[in-house]
Amino acid sequence: MSDGMKSLGVLFGGLALAACASAHAPAAAPAAEFAQWEPEIAAFEAADRANPPAPGGVVFAGSSSIRMWDSLSADFPGLNVLNRGFGGSQTADLAHFADRIVIPYRPRLVVVYEGDNDLMAGKSPQRVLADYEALVREIHRALPRTRIAYISIKPSPSRWELATEMREANALIRAYSATDPRLAYIDVFDAMLGPDGRPRPEIFRDDELHMNRRGYEIWRSIVAPYLRPAAP
Repeated sequence: MSDGMKSLGVLFGGLALAACASAHAPAAAPAAEFAQWEPEIAAFEAADRANPPAPGGVVFAGSSSIRMWDSLSADFPGLNVLNRGFGGSQTADLAHFADRIVIPYRPRLVVVYEGDNDLMAGKSPQRVLADYEALVREIHRALPRTRIAYISIKPSPSRWELATEMREANALIRAYSATDPRLAYIDVFDAMLGPDGRPRPEIFRDDELHMNRRGYEIWRSIVAPYLRPAAP
């Protein structure tokens, strides 16, 4: 075989291998999928430039249950807490923007609330777990010592038809969190149920989805112990 033919063989062989690898690699999500969040993310970045947050604190990140927790500083006095919730987000959205609204602060702890909107959008509990694993990898790639605590998907009257999926997703993430000492699972589900086993209506706003102050009081009491610095 001539040198020219050998070169062509190597070239086409390399192209075939590349095509095969591409076929088995997960497709990257298009940037347009996340464009709706860009104004909120850019607003966070503008606020950071105007008043840079101190590193080493606790970042609360996730969907509207985090965004609407506007009493974080009062609820956890003496702690450096930062709210980076953006309403309507799903786990994959937070993973996509983690390099802009989580990692730059170099937090010692990230408290995550996601999954609620994922299930409502039709994603399976297994997909919620996979997206959370991707988020954890993204954070630990840059900050291998940072702890990450996942607040369980909450029960709400308006989404009670998803209770089975919520419990399954929570169980999957609880089991995953148990595999790594840097991870924690914060269970708020049962504490938000009444004696009848259904979501307590008095802890929700009129939309029966978002919590009122009484709901956040439940979260505060359960979350607080997880915010203590880890033992050296």
